[in-house]
Amino acid sequence: MNSLKNKVALVTGSGRGLGKAIAERYAALGADIVLNYSRDKQAADEVLSNVRAMGVQAIAVQADISRVSEIEKLFATALDTFGKLDIVVANAGIELVETAVTDFTEEQFDRLFAINTKGAYFTMQQAARHITDNGRIIYIASSTTAYPVPGMAVYGGSKTTPRYMVDVLAKEIGHRGVTVNSIIPFAVDHSGIFVEPGSYPELRKQLLDSCPMGRLAEVEDVANIAEFFASDLSSFVNGQHLLVNGGATN
Repeated sequence: MNSLKNKVALVTGSGRGLGKAIAERYAALGADIVLNYSRDKQAADEVLSNVRAMGVQAIAVQADISRVSEIEKLFATALDTFGKLDIVVANAGIELVETAVTDFTEEQFDRLFAINTKGAYFTMQQAARHITDNGRIIYIASSTTAYPVPGMAVYGGSKTTPRYMVDVLAKEIGHRGVTVNSIIPFAVDHSGIFVEPGSYPELRKQLLDSCPMGRLAEVEDVANIAEFFASDLSSFVNGQHLLVNGGATN
């Protein structure tokens, strides 16, 4: 079993969904945790309670990832509390689906790029500045960056750009033993737009039809890869983008 004892992990957008699953997995492996949320304090407090019940130290920090000053505050609070950061997961993001190129608005574009692109860029910048040598930086992308899906031009575009930063950052700080990789999940059941049963039935069918395994991803599928990238098993895996999609072609 992998161990993250004596490690400190910061996971953005960890009040729910993938971020929650990853933070709880790291806590189960012994890491101290910095949770991040933007609005829902009650949900973040529930995750905080779950994590502390595993016997590790944890804090929850409210920060809007679309604002650089708040990202800086998040990292400063983490470092003031724990004195170091070994693992940073840039997970925070929002989705926009079933919106044709002819229909999306400037407001929608600006909001998605502010959180998904700008937020990820400056989260990884702060990670690069502050992470310990031999640390791990992980970006949570989307399979729409590999397989374009109608109705997701803005969402997929906003998640694609940070993948390039992963490539660049892996080269810039690899000499410190730091690895920088991205996880590219398929649509995730019980998370994001599919958190409610029966939501987006047409899109769900389209995605299921494209997947040989006949199901969407689960949060644990993604947490498994997040565990691998955070562990010593991936110490020589750098600048990579790992699809977690069951062989889907959409």
